[in-house]
Amino acid sequence: MAIRVAQALKTEIISADSRQCYRELSIGVARPEEQELATVPHHFIASHSILDEWNAARYANYALELLQQLFTVHTTAVIVGGTGLYIKALTDGLDQLPVIEPLLRQTIQAEYGQKGLEWLQQTVKEKDPLYYSTGEIQNPHRLLRALEVILSTGRSIRSFQTGHTQPRFFQTIKIALELPREELVERINKRVDHMMQAGLLEEVKSVYSMLSNEGKSWKSVTALQTVGYKELFMYLEGQLSMDEAVEKIKQHTRQYAKRQMTWFKKDTAFKWYHPADEEAILNYIHQQIS
Repeated sequence: MAIRVAQALKTEIISADSRQCYRELSIGVARPEEQELATVPHHFIASHSILDEWNAARYANYALELLQQLFTVHTTAVIVGGTGLYIKALTDGLDQLPVIEPLLRQTIQAEYGQKGLEWLQQTVKEKDPLYYSTGEIQNPHRLLRALEVILSTGRSIRSFQTGHTQPRFFQTIKIALELPREELVERINKRVDHMMQAGLLEEVKSVYSMLSNEGKSWKSVTALQTVGYKELFMYLEGQLSMDEAVEKIKQHTRQYAKRQMTWFKKDTAFKWYHPADEEAILNYIHQQIS
């Protein structure tokens, strides 16, 4: 859909996917096919290494600079992707959070790597009950951030979140796609089966080998705390059978999709469509920019 919109507007695409930017990850992140990338110019696709540290603030700076360049030759640009915080950072800006000492961050991440999500949830519940009662407790990245802040400052991460938007040099038209639940679940299950058939396990083995040569563990690499990869790393380390790993990928993908929908539904500026409503979407966009 993003490609069709970009073609109609004669412009380019900036990905807002926090995983498709990594060269080493392809099948498991459903990176666009080569012919799709050749159809419309894309940015932030296979442009960085998993050993590069990316976050929402860095992405916003990257995309803002890129948009300034694109707007010298285009009147519009298409941002596409499912990483809600990246999109929010770009369109609205982020709250200023305290700088975290690298040693503290490494210590917390190492302990999480050893003890897992339940330990992380319980620790945040004890240290920052305000965040625990209102935040995304199934999202390890958010939990780690909350724990870093409370241990570093003694203050809940919520005390730093003002919700104020920052001025931007562009206007935003927000469109989201939604499938009926049964169809979504069916597509997710088929997609995971297709990824396995396409060689996802071999891709994971390749990344595992690369990290071993670098003397690194997959648990210490933020980019690899990703559905479809962490389950197969656990299979390689004997913690799951292959059938269990594949079933967990499907389960975790369904859970992630639900969290995405919850995130985007909070923003009432989004106009929702079924993915087949191409004509209606294009008409709406043209109405907004005319």
